[in-house]
Amino acid sequence: MTADMTPLAVTIAECKAQLRLERDDEDAVIAGFIRTAMALCEAFTGQWLIIRAGEQRLARERGWQRLTAVPVTVILAVGSGNGDLAAGDWTGDIDVAGSGWLRLARPDAVAAPVARFRAGLADDWNGLPEPLRQGIIRLVVHLFTHRDAADAGPAPAAVAAMWRPWRRLRL
Repeated sequence: MTADMTPLAVTIAECKAQLRLERDDEDAVIAGFIRTAMALCEAFTGQWLIIRAGEQRLARERGWQRLTAVPVTVILAVGSGNGDLAAGDWTGDIDVAGSGWLRLARPDAVAAPVARFRAGLADDWNGLPEPLRQGIIRLVVHLFTHRDAADAGPAPAAVAAMWRPWRRLRL
């Protein structure tokens, strides 16, 4: 697990094998590059990789509101600093694309409604689709080998090619 308790999508050992490194003195640097590559993968695909808890503030209105994280696996509750709303005070749904939707029946019942949910593609790094994992490893290798180079250039095109089938765009 990382310092923020989010599991790594790939192991340090996998990256070290790709880099042909045997020493352990660079493990912290590699772990940092893994976290960076995971964040870039999530930004590129528009999806959370590893299932984790999330919260999102909602507008105080009656219409359906979409959660920003995808894919949502479960909507746990809607509440505020005063506790959770009753089940009849809100409705939740998850569509086939994994988008979470919430509607407040009584938006005036809470001053600052917050939705709590869980979202992500896989329970752990072993459950991620292999092209996503391989793209992360390739990006880690690129970041590691070009970390001191002023002319590092962009990430290898193969990374985007591996991630593109999982990319979700929203208007």
